[in-house]
Amino acid sequence: MHSIHIQFIIILLVTITTGKIMIPYLEKLKVGQEIREEGPSSHLLKSGTPTIGGLIFIFPIILAYIVFGEMGNPSLQMFFSGFILFAFIGFIDDYLKVVKRRNLGLRAYQKLAMQMLVSAFVVFWLYKSGLTDNRLLVHTLGVSLDIGWLKVPFLMIFIIATVNSVNLTDGLDGLATSVTIIVSILFFFYSFFLGMDGFTHVAVFFIAALQGFLLFNKKPAKVFMGDTGSLALGAYVCISAILLRIELLLLLYGFIYFIESLSVIIQVVSFKTRGKRVFRMSPIHHHFELSGWSERKVVFVFASVTAITVLISGLILYKGAII
Repeated sequence: MHSIHIQFIIILLVTITTGKIMIPYLEKLKVGQEIREEGPSSHLLKSGTPTIGGLIFIFPIILAYIVFGEMGNPSLQMFFSGFILFAFIGFIDDYLKVVKRRNLGLRAYQKLAMQMLVSAFVVFWLYKSGLTDNRLLVHTLGVSLDIGWLKVPFLMIFIIATVNSVNLTDGLDGLATSVTIIVSILFFFYSFFLGMDGFTHVAVFFIAALQGFLLFNKKPAKVFMGDTGSLALGAYVCISAILLRIELLLLLYGFIYFIESLSVIIQVVSFKTRGKRVFRMSPIHHHFELSGWSERKVVFVFASVTAITVLISGLILYKGAII
């Protein structure tokens, strides 16, 4: 644990230093975020804030893995491959938006096709390396379900859905960062409980780097993580869940990610079928903003809800985990 404390401090300092160097550079390149006019009017003031800031925490995490990580660990090799590939998809999208000035970046079908390709690669590696099997663990009931070949499409959908849910959560200053830090605490303690030392250190890498990034990303944000960061974080969350075998429990500890996506689905279906909106705006964090909540209040409440769901998840895993 002593080395973990040292690693945390080093990664935190490296991330802060990276941010202080990179943000002025991004400002100089004028890679500013375009703000949608149909969004909350208060967000228009954020127009021009540098994006692609996910690189600020991605670089220190990869560096930490190279310096401190178990490079020969097959599960970590697969994890970081998926993490980097999803970050690359996000980077292409951000690059097209802010450098090439193509407003929408990658087209929806292009982004989905790339995500499907990377997801298939990750699932193939998981099975080839014996890092998963056809069982799903239902921790709340203390049982496992053998779903056979259906586990493959389940994992594909799980990865794509989680990655895009985290992406949707990244809509307020510090929101996705704060929520993911708290989720990472569950990953840290549970991997430690399972004796997965390599992954315990990885969780520390993320907690430290995201804490450093939060200094620049909290309101008023000096930088946004962009799709580069949010897709990378989505990959981190879903691949971690698979390796720790807590995929289904993500609906609880990742409740905020889930309701962000669900709110968009409900809004679209309602508008298409009834011509009416259920929420003032989706994702749901914008609904609360337009209902009079300050941005800080939304982030605080969503982070607090995550802390509660993570605590409950931790108790479920500690009391009746199938190991």
